[in-house]
Amino acid sequence: MNILIQNGRVIDPASGFDHTADVAVADGHIVAIVKTDAKSGEKLPANFKAEQTIDAKGCIVAPGLVDLQVRLREPGYEHEGMLASELLAAVAGGVTSLVCPPDTDPVLDEPGLIEMLKFRAEKLHRARVFPLGALTRGLKGEVLTEMSDLTDAGCVGFSQAEVPLENTQVLQRALQYASTFGYTVWLRPQDMHLGKGVAASGPLATRLGLSGVPVAAETIALHTIFALMRATRARVHLCRISSAEGVALVRAAKQEGLAVTADVSINSLHLSDHDIGYFDSRARVTPVLRQQRDREALRAALADGTIDALVSDHTPVDVDAKALPFAEAEPGATGLELLLSLSLKWAHDSQVSLLRALDVLTSQPAKVLGKIEGQSQSIGQLHVGGVADLVVFDPKAEWQVTPDALHSQGKHTPFAFEMTGMVLPARVKATLVAGRVAYQVT
Repeated sequence: MNILIQNGRVIDPASGFDHTADVAVADGHIVAIVKTDAKSGEKLPANFKAEQTIDAKGCIVAPGLVDLQVRLREPGYEHEGMLASELLAAVAGGVTSLVCPPDTDPVLDEPGLIEMLKFRAEKLHRARVFPLGALTRGLKGEVLTEMSDLTDAGCVGFSQAEVPLENTQVLQRALQYASTFGYTVWLRPQDMHLGKGVAASGPLATRLGLSGVPVAAETIALHTIFALMRATRARVHLCRISSAEGVALVRAAKQEGLAVTADVSINSLHLSDHDIGYFDSRARVTPVLRQQRDREALRAALADGTIDALVSDHTPVDVDAKALPFAEAEPGATGLELLLSLSLKWAHDSQVSLLRALDVLTSQPAKVLGKIEGQSQSIGQLHVGGVADLVVFDPKAEWQVTPDALHSQGKHTPFAFEMTGMVLPARVKATLVAGRVAYQVT
């Protein structure tokens, strides 16, 4: 279908383009971006006839968001989330491309499982799904998977998800193999033994009687990863940095020239351990919420580029798994539909430009993904000839996070209005994936 998006403020962080313009879409691609300034003299192609028009006056038109950390819960955890519900949540939040970790049931360690997941996702015609393959078979940390076969099946990298590797020799071999073939290894830096607590070590955890996770759980893992990167020259993406000390180590590693990128979750960017309140299990997330100084360091690192991308860390959890004492409750929170709003809130609170707020959701995470076999390299960008993955949103709209406002099967979030009283900015009006309207508010 030929679609014309009219009168929107078109922003492409990758190129710095920021003008009021009309965007013409045909055959799944952007065929024209025409500034509406009368002085420009630009016009739509003579042979373009719109079959559908979207009025974007007062709205921003941007590249579809790219989320690097989304649990879809299929296969194996359908009681907490289904592909249909979570991919609907994705496009309702403006997310057109997402990366899912391999800790499903069964674990994504066989090509057939990867192919089936991608096939089922593509049939829904919503967001693009890019799976991570398991780094070791069954995530058991013993035997490496067949990375080449998994890559051919559609994996964009390899991960242990939330299961740290205890055997450093296995990690070294994994990085050596990945380096040889140019694969990216995605690791959440967490020491297996120090990371077993449920809250950040500190006065609050002590007062509440909760087992603590010290900052050293992150920094020890980072030191190990960086040492092995120097030896193997591997490319590593660090998932969900959570501490000020961790930020300092990542900054030093980048200055050294190591091939490392990093992301931070919306939870760590906005919340601290005090948001646990009186054992509210909605704030039971991974990594644990740390102190205010850590939150401020993460905000600054995202602004200055030390941290490359902002992620939703979307992990839907069912009611029964949250209706337990804090330490026993399942960690996780819904986040896909909050990602855009919380990026804009961070930008407002930290006096960061709108361009940077969208950059950490689009072109920067797309760079982390790198070259993807069989996919257009214009994911996370907005330009003529590029794939028509777009989001149209109203930046002046405000909304409250309530269960009824969420499309995800998971309704638990520490940003719930009744918990924080927080009013979030921006609402998505329409999302296009490959030129198809995947979501639209009528």
